[in-house]
Amino acid sequence: MNIELSRIISDIQNKSDFSGAILVQDREKVLVDTHGGYANRSAKLENNSETRFGIASGCKLFTAIAICQLVEEGKVSLDSKLSDCLSINFKHFDEGITVHHLLTHTSGIPDYFDEEVMKDFEELWVKRPMYHVRMASDFLPLFQHEPMKSQVGERFHYNNAGYILLGLIIEQVSGLEFSDYIQKYIFTKANITNSGYFSFDSLPSNTSLGYIDNPDGTWKTNIYSLPAKGGPDGGAYVTVSDMVKLWEALFNNQLLSETYTNKVLTAHVQVNETGFYGYGVWIKKSEDSVLKYHIMGYDPGVSFHSAYYPGLSMKVAICSNKSEGAFDILKGIEEKVMNGPRDFRRSTE
Repeated sequence: MNIELSRIISDIQNKSDFSGAILVQDREKVLVDTHGGYANRSAKLENNSETRFGIASGCKLFTAIAICQLVEEGKVSLDSKLSDCLSINFKHFDEGITVHHLLTHTSGIPDYFDEEVMKDFEELWVKRPMYHVRMASDFLPLFQHEPMKSQVGERFHYNNAGYILLGLIIEQVSGLEFSDYIQKYIFTKANITNSGYFSFDSLPSNTSLGYIDNPDGTWKTNIYSLPAKGGPDGGAYVTVSDMVKLWEALFNNQLLSETYTNKVLTAHVQVNETGFYGYGVWIKKSEDSVLKYHIMGYDPGVSFHSAYYPGLSMKVAICSNKSEGAFDILKGIEEKVMNGPRDFRRSTE
């Protein structure tokens, strides 16, 4: 346990009233393993190190890995056209959209929840109740017949609908329901034992409820804010230890060959000055060096950040069952380890 890092994290936890779990691991050595808050406030059930948390868009990486597995097997290509992969009518969609475009958020298709113009996720479920949304195909009516937002390949536009389509491709090519495919070919191969895609109305034990806090001190759960079951664009539940296992399995080429692992981790599109996007993963660079590979997720009652720092061989997983909190913890960790990595390294040896 790194005492100084633990103190920094503890201070941030107290200031932000953090609710969730945190794991920081340097190679095989655990530096920080802590938790706080309630998984169930009404029953006063506390979060612990093995509590399952929703991670929202954090699991787009799972979808990207699954697609690359199928590409590696020759069942689909990164250059395959959407129109050749799915026998679904997309009246307004460009014929040039490929699997690569969907993976990199450059397809130009409309999103069912456009983060550039929409603020309240609950607005989505006024006409289509969230309890009817349990499979990838259930999302189609929300965007299937909308016009293109931009030209194919024109720009990066973060897009949940694109990953819904990737999930449908996985189902059609593999013959398995999306969540079953992820369980069999990613979680099992990575020895991930406590994570999965669970329905709101049948959550397993030791799974946190997500909480939305109001300015006046009242709160509510997020059960009416999100789909009944997560899918290809987000909504899995993970433990912090399972998330670290995922990074280890990816970088040890347990899930993909080295060639396709590198394709996932390649900076395919530039998002801002130092930020890039691979396949399902964000990449931060300094000149030609990668500072971190990271994933994140935000939903009402969910905040999640996880990262792998290649220069330090360090992995971080931060899960929270509140709408905010994970980023502040990650920022505190990075201020410690990135500003003085040599001193940090000595303090952990």
